[in-house]
Amino acid sequence: MLTPKYPPQDTSPPASAQAQATAAPVPAPVAPAPPVSTRPTVQLTPGSALALAAGGGAVVLVVGAVLVSLLLAVAITGVSVAVVAIVLRLLVKDLQQGR
Repeated sequence: MLTPKYPPQDTSPPASAQAQATAAPVPAPVAPAPPVSTRPTVQLTPGSALALAAGGGAVVLVVGAVLVSLLLAVAITGVSVAVVAIVLRLLVKDLQQGR
């Protein structure tokens, strides 16, 4: 079905064997040219940079408001559960005293 394709194996002798076989000096390797990207570059104008900063600030404010509201909801739930526990405790205590 799908078979892997391996690169051909290097059959040339090692570099040390080549250096011993040839007495001629070896030229220094040439650095390859940097790859040329075909993707367009993004250039930010002052207006687009300002819009990007404003958008980022708006996202931070919205996320902060959501997190604060979630924390407030948890706090209110905790307080209401505590109040219900106190009321139930008082009711059970009154029922036990009434016997």
